[in-house]
Amino acid sequence: MRYQTTTGLAADQIQELVARIWQIIQCHENQAWPPTVGLYRAVVITLVYVRQNLNQAAVGDLFGVSQSTVSRIYRGILPLIGQALCLHIPNLKEAIRGRLVLVDGTDVPTGNRAGHEDNFSGKRRRAGLNIQVAADTEGGLLGISAPLPGSMHDRKAFAECDWEDLLAETSVIGAPAYRGTHTITPRKKPQGGELSAGDKVNNKFISSLRSAVERCIAHIKNWKMIATGYRGRLSELPNIIRIITSLEFYRLGW
Repeated sequence: MRYQTTTGLAADQIQELVARIWQIIQCHENQAWPPTVGLYRAVVITLVYVRQNLNQAAVGDLFGVSQSTVSRIYRGILPLIGQALCLHIPNLKEAIRGRLVLVDGTDVPTGNRAGHEDNFSGKRRRAGLNIQVAADTEGGLLGISAPLPGSMHDRKAFAECDWEDLLAETSVIGAPAYRGTHTITPRKKPQGGELSAGDKVNNKFISSLRSAVERCIAHIKNWKMIATGYRGRLSELPNIIRIITSLEFYRLGW
């Protein structure tokens, strides 16, 4: 059976991932998933759940298991995926070497939650976490920052995640939200005036380059757990974003 569309990974990548997890669990005393489900099937169930963000009962129906079994599999297997793929997340400084870098921010929607009002973004009109994404001019992923409160402006998030200092000596193109940083941004129309013909050409060129990072974000958001609304514990979301980052780099062959 082909799983690439529903899991995000090719068959050989899933097999390699399962083999790595098998090596990891050899030193574990207790099995992390229900014994009635094999390791390969448990990994596929976890990938489908993360990739499609279906409710657990629906995933259980697809694989002929109960909702509680899906929950146990997910909680047992996801950390093992993180361990198996942790080395696939490159150091950003190494990944950007010799490249023109494109940056943009996006949100991971979480829904409104009591005690987390600082996650509400007035710009996006919903609650979530802000992540910064770096890509090359071909739309290839270079890095995803640690998540920050969704109410934080991209300009501040760029500094708070330390990317402003890290990319200080690198050519970076960003959206107008990054004005005030060293990034190259579109020229702002002067108050009561018009942009020159040269500025209009430059702005169009910058916008055409920036489309690559938007494509990159769209590919990341194919992991729908961070695109269509995260329903789990907020305290676990930063680690889930890190694991999804490793899955995306693994999918891309890093």
